[in-house]
Parts: sequence; structure tokens; C-alpha cells
Amino acid sequence: MISVLLVGKGNVATHLYNTFLSVDTIVFTQISSRKLEHIPKADITIIAVSDDAIAEVSSKIKNPFVVHTSGSCSINELKNATNKGVFYMLQTFSKDKKVDFNEVPFCLEADNESNYLLLEELAKLIGKKIYAVNSEQRKALHVAAVFVNNFTNHMYKIGNDVCNEYHVPFEILQPLIKETALKIETLSPEKAQTGPAIRNDKRTIKNHLDLLNNEQQKIYKIITKSIQNGN
Repeated sequence: MISVLLVGKGNVATHLYNTFLSVDTIVFTQISSRKLEHIPKADITIIAVSDDAIAEVSSKIKNPFVVHTSGSCSINELKNATNKGVFYMLQTFSKDKKVDFNEVPFCLEADNESNYLLLEELAKLIGKKIYAVNSEQRKALHVAAVFVNNFTNHMYKIGNDVCNEYHVPFEILQPLIKETALKIETLSPEKAQTGPAIRNDKRTIKNHLDLLNNEQQKIYKIITKSIQNGN
């Protein structure tokens, strides 16, 4: 049995809460990060709060092993006087969208081997993809995730805006979006690249730019140049 205290009630905390409740070998408690007067004891205390709140919240916890769930913060952001670690799940979380933790990579870090093994044991109770990742590697993963997730979603938003402008259903693009994502499971992103930029199709590029507003043109030109330069 592993006892776990979850501090926080945001998106990540909500998904962990629902998952931990389904595991018989986890003794689980959740509290708000705003109510830290009486903190229950636990083998692992998971702080699932905003990056800016990690230092303050952790400094108030005296439990033996405290971890945060941030991708961009170092293990040293934790200010508790006891053992420290990171329990980072590289996935996008929304409260109303169920997540299959068997498909979620768990990126773990701890200040010693025994604590790492404890984190690994917990991760294996709810998931399958476990990786040892230090703070510097995790920061690199996090910025890479911003490119492949957050920035990509913004491209969907721009594509949707263009469709709306010309009265075309965005759903027509959804099979293309799915195929592009599936393709990189078997090809490197570099080899999977297609389109007018990689072909240097100047006529098509000009025609596209003529359809876009000023801000969209700026983004189109930057991405086109990046593709052509191999960046």
C-alpha cells in the first residue's frame, strides 16, 4: 500500500484524483492548496498547483517526500526541508476530457534511488510508460511539447478562422489532421514534411498569402521560411 496526499484541485489534480480512487493499493487524500493548516501524513505528497505556487506551497509541508507535477520547473523549486521529486505527466489535461493514463508518459525524478523507486511504483499502478528524466531534460521536453501541442493547436485555430472566413466547414480538415499525427509514428517529422514550402512552390505560396490577413501572412511566411531552412 502507498499513501498519497494530493495538494491542489486543478486540471491535473482532478485527473489524478479520479484515477487514484480506482486503485485499491493507494490510500488517497486530497486537500486544497489554500488550506494547509492541517496537512495529513502520506508516503508521497503530490503538489499539483501552478508553477508560481510550488515554492510557497511546498515550504509549508513537512511530510517525508514531496513532489511537484510541473514540466518546466526544476526539482529545486521545491522548498520543503525533506525529500524531493517530480511526478510529471506529459499530456494535455482538461477537466471534462477523460485521459487514459496507460497512454501517458510519466517523467520521474527524485533526490535518491529509493525515492525514485517509490515514485516508479506509484506510476506503475496507474500507467505503463515510465521514464527517468532529470530537470534539464524535462525543461527541454516541456518546450518541445509547447511546439507539438500548444503551437499546433493555435495553427488549428488559424485554419478554423480561414475556413470561417470563406464559409468552408473546418471538419473537412479533420482527416488530414489525424493522418498527419499518425504519420509521425512511422516517419520522422523531417521525412513526413509535405506542402508548398518544402517544394518551394512560389506560385502556390503567393496565392495562399493573397487569401490571408496581415497577421496570418506573417505567421505563414515565418513557418514557410523555417521549413525551407530545415529549422
